[in-house]
Amino acid sequence: MTGTNKAVASLKVTTDAWESLFRAQVAVMRQIAAMPEFGKLSMREYDVLFNLRTCPGGKSRMVDLNKQLLISQPSLSRMVVRLEEQGLVVREPDPADQRATQLSLTDKGLKMQQEIGREHVKHLHELLGSALSEEEFNQLNRLSTKLREAVQ
Repeated sequence: MTGTNKAVASLKVTTDAWESLFRAQVAVMRQIAAMPEFGKLSMREYDVLFNLRTCPGGKSRMVDLNKQLLISQPSLSRMVVRLEEQGLVVREPDPADQRATQLSLTDKGLKMQQEIGREHVKHLHELLGSALSEEEFNQLNRLSTKLREAVQ
């Protein structure tokens, strides 16, 4: 028992659940990567645009953005250069800390994110919508959030 009076799951149950979650994620991500909307940008590039769009004020320092992504800081830096060259993002000094750089979407980047996003959510629904009931999706969302919060 823990200090919160919750039973701790056994090693086997924990690792079996993790493996199941991981394998489901791999299977879904393979399908997502093949979706036609990712012909314009890679999934990871889209993820940068999506995360910037959801940041307060539409801006983020690179170090903060990197915490939301599953790529290394050097990979993010190289990706930002490519996105900047395409006119999708812009870097500017952080007014709160001139040593830091803020990243934001350009109008072109916002438009690209929205176009891809509209197609992406439709394709996600086609792929996953019939796999679980609405209540099961709500439960999955609650459990995923609980896991994420436990490890942050």
